[in-house]
Parts: sequence; structure tokens; C-alpha cells
Amino acid sequence: MRFFIALCALYISVQAYDFNFIKKSGTDNNNTLLVIGGIHGNEPGGYFSAAILASHYKITSGNLWIVPNLNAKSIQADQRGLYGDMNRKFLKIDKNDPDFNIVSDIKKIILDKNVTLIINLHDGHGFYRNKDYGTIFNPKSWGQTCVIDQCDLKNSTTYNDMDKIATQVKLNINKNLLENHHMFNVKNTNTKFDDEEMKHSLTYFAVTHNKPAFAIETSKNLSSLSQKVYYQLNAIEEFMNIMNIHYQRDFELNSKELSNIINNYGTITINGNIYLNLEDIKKSLSFIPLQSSYNDFVFSSSIGSVKTQNGSFDLYVGNKRVTTLHRQTFDLCKNIDSNVSIKVDGKVKQFKFASEFFVNDDFTVMKTNDMRVNVIGFTDKKHKDESDLNINYKSLDKSYSIDDHKKRFRIEFYDKNSFCGMIVVNFR
Repeated sequence: MRFFIALCALYISVQAYDFNFIKKSGTDNNNTLLVIGGIHGNEPGGYFSAAILASHYKITSGNLWIVPNLNAKSIQADQRGLYGDMNRKFLKIDKNDPDFNIVSDIKKIILDKNVTLIINLHDGHGFYRNKDYGTIFNPKSWGQTCVIDQCDLKNSTTYNDMDKIATQVKLNINKNLLENHHMFNVKNTNTKFDDEEMKHSLTYFAVTHNKPAFAIETSKNLSSLSQKVYYQLNAIEEFMNIMNIHYQRDFELNSKELSNIINNYGTITINGNIYLNLEDIKKSLSFIPLQSSYNDFVFSSSIGSVKTQNGSFDLYVGNKRVTTLHRQTFDLCKNIDSNVSIKVDGKVKQFKFASEFFVNDDFTVMKTNDMRVNVIGFTDKKHKDESDLNINYKSLDKSYSIDDHKKRFRIEFYDKNSFCGMIVVNFR
């Protein structure tokens, strides 16, 4: 189990499951909202919303627990469920089912005594209406709804009036519609008496254990992913308001801002010594120095994932393949100090592996006794070690850049036949 804690606000990422589990806490933390995204891999509104909640919100009072990528393999494949519908496995599941561990783990989290209320995020077909207005607007549609399994919980002392809560969420979302036909409604499946399939769902599992649970379904017929995320976050914020969970976000809640956030794939650190900014990264990078067996990939995005095939690594954020890394196999250096001196525009600065720096004119990697320097894209036949050489933008072969704008290049460090680390130089 690994823990990562950011000191600006309590933020704990628990890496003990097949999914990411993030805890955000403020003061007065007796109230806990659990938000789950990605139970269906082809419903990106849910898991991108949860990922933004994890990375762009600070909780100042109360608790917010987030599982952004419950069904991670299906998200990567952009399929509802690689092993069947995971949201139909909560009443019973065979121990041999590939989803068994995931379902068992999320059940334990749902039943945690600290969890006060649960939201499961979805994208649904069409726009729900009480009357039939055609194939898109009708009672069988799920889109733009706050779904409840029943009106209330008799044995729950907190947030037991689910119909009232869902109605309040609906009314407040409808004050901020992007288009009039996007209006939200409450959909009560009356699961116990009317919907045999929903008895197998995550939310019904929760309510049968006296945990108030809701599903938010944005419409698959909305024109953009940013619109889906916009409504999901509006709903989540309303639940937090109802629960007196206080929060701050670092962006304006509108479709344009969300589109920018969604399309910023963040960064990745590999083996603690390679750093790549995924913004504008090329679709394929060759000769990346990686180990033959285990490699540790750490994304800044909570819905980042890796797919290995034929010795290469496809990097995903949600259902979007960002780039493919083609490996060149190396062992890692041992006991090498990762502090490197680089003269940047005439000033000597210190850098660590798995970092980047910006330069206007030129740079020089200062000579060390322990390591050989290879600036990818620079060629000087007189020198096998490219330290102590003045390098500028014109001297680099732009085809070796790691980004489409041809501004970022790799500086790699080696000890004999072992790879020590990488630093990325960015030309302004």
C-alpha cells in the first residue's frame, strides 16, 4: 500500500485496489460523501468528472472520498464492461468472475462506517421525460436524471428522504442549464417492487444496507464531453452543499474551462527517473529507456493507465490513448546522485532526474565523473559524452522532439550500460 499526501490540504491516495481511491478531508470531518465514477467504461462523463473532482477541488470542511475509475480495464477499452455489466453484480457474484475483487472492495468502502452518502456517476441514453415524445425524450430514457431506488430509508437517520434530496439537486441543476432541453428530472426506479435488474445494482446494494445512494445520469446525447462533466459537477456540488461539505475549486465551472481541463492530460513519472508532460505529446515515442520487467508508471491524472503489448506501452487518460512508448531495455543505475548541474542561458542551476526546465537560448550539461550525457536529437561525432557542450535549438534535429510543437527534448544520463535518468528541456 502506498500513500501520497499533499500538505496544502489533506489528500490521501490509497493504492491498495484495482482502482484509485482518493480521500480529501477538511475540518469537521464527520460527514463523508463517496463519489464513484467509471463503473461503465463507455460513460466518460462520469469518470472524467470524478477525476476533475480529485485534482481540482479542495475540501475545507467535511470528507470527500472519490473512486474515479472503478472499472479501469473497461474504461481503457471504452466498453461498458469487458466481463459483463459490473453494475449488475452487487446482489451476487461468482468468485471466479474477473470483477469479483473490484466488486468486493467497493462494497467494503460503501459499507465503511464513515460513509454518509454515495453518488454513482453515469451517462445514459436520451433525455428522461414523464411522457413519450419520441425515441430520445421518453420515460425509458435515463439521461439527465437523478436516479433513486426508493423514496426514503426508514432505518437511516441521516439523509433518509432521498426523493426530497434528489428533487433539490434537480431544481438547482435546472437553474444553470446550457440548453433548455437539458433539464434534469428525478427518476425513481422503485427497485424493490418494479425493477428486478436494478436489484443487482450498486446503489440498491447501498440502500439495502441503509446507505442513501443516488445515480447521476447525464445524457449520452449531449453534444460534448465537457457538457456531461458540467452537469455531473453541478450535481456533485449540490450534494456537497446539502451535506455541508465546503469546497474550493481552481476553475470557473463552464463548458469552455472544462474542455481545457479534459484535454490537458497531465504528466507521468516512470520509475522515479523519467518525467513526461503529456500535453501535445507525440502519438509515438521510440527508444524510451525502460526495464525489461517491472516499470512503475505514476500519472498525475487519477484516470491514467497503461496497456502493455509487444514490449510497448500505450498510455491512456480515461478512454483516450495519449501516446505509445516503445521501449529500449536498460537496467537502472544504482547509487547515482540525481542532482545535475546545467547551465541555462548562462546561469548554472541544479536539477533532479524526472524534471524539466525551460530555456530561451542555449544550455550546457556540466560534466560529472559518474555519468555520460546523451541529448536526444543532438549529434556531435567527436563526442560520445555530450556534457560540457553548448546546445541551442538550431543544433537539434526537430524530428527527435517529444511534442508536436517540436520544442521539448530528452536529456538522458547513463552509467556504462545502465540508465540513470532523464531531464526534459523546453525551448521557449
